[in-house]
Amino acid sequence: MNKKHLIGALFVYSTLIGATLVFLMPIGIMLAGSLKADDLVLLEASTLRDFFSAEASLQNYRDVFERVPFLRYLFNSTLITCTIVITGLLVNSLAGYAFARLQWRGRDALLLAVIALMIIPLEAIAVPLFYQVTLLGWRDTYLVQIVPFIANAFSIYLFYTFFLGLPRELEEAARIDGAGLWRTFFVIVIPNAKAAFATVAILTFLTQWGAFLWPLMVTYSEAVRPLPLGIASFYTLPPLQWGDIFAFGVMMVTPVLLIFLIFQHWFVKGVATTGIKG
Repeated sequence: MNKKHLIGALFVYSTLIGATLVFLMPIGIMLAGSLKADDLVLLEASTLRDFFSAEASLQNYRDVFERVPFLRYLFNSTLITCTIVITGLLVNSLAGYAFARLQWRGRDALLLAVIALMIIPLEAIAVPLFYQVTLLGWRDTYLVQIVPFIANAFSIYLFYTFFLGLPRELEEAARIDGAGLWRTFFVIVIPNAKAAFATVAILTFLTQWGAFLWPLMVTYSEAVRPLPLGIASFYTLPPLQWGDIFAFGVMMVTPVLLIFLIFQHWFVKGVATTGIKG
């Protein structure tokens, strides 16, 4: 049995390592290409030795800042994404708590509506939503990229499933001590739901940081253009330089990787908790 377990463990870990390398390969190619001279990016890739043989240089990164307003794109993406994450955590957690703990007329029907909204993609409502924001005069603004995405059905459902698993005794003890509903939520519930908040924050950040379709539809100036639109326009900017494009991609992906690495413990814990208690 020990030999069988050892063989099974070796197979599992070998498969996981192989899958990890496959997923990391594009990032490695992008990072290596961003450090090469532009005329060597596609040439020095025939063998593994050639792939790492080029002399490293940060010239491609300097070119990005010279050719496009990268810092403006970065500021726009940071402002839009962080605003959606922070306000979304408040709005969606309150909604999830109301569904999980409060008794009110129409709660079950509205919860079913929220669950149904989870399967409706943005593409299905993009046109009527575009028409609505046009009537409001929000096109080519930060508002049009933030407001429609603050409330999120999936985030509400994640909070709902997590709050269902919290011991009611904590809230009952707080109410006995004289705490009201708002104080109970902010002082008792939120500190015990850090994993759920981290999970929702990471998922929301990943989704909004890479959003492309909606900003493409509602923006047309560099003043409010986020990074995904920035790299799309940079790709079409002559002359085509793959080293510069890879450098742009590295700088765009780095914040996402840092956020995930910093909060990965809470993310894994939150996913496991909501999955078990939901």
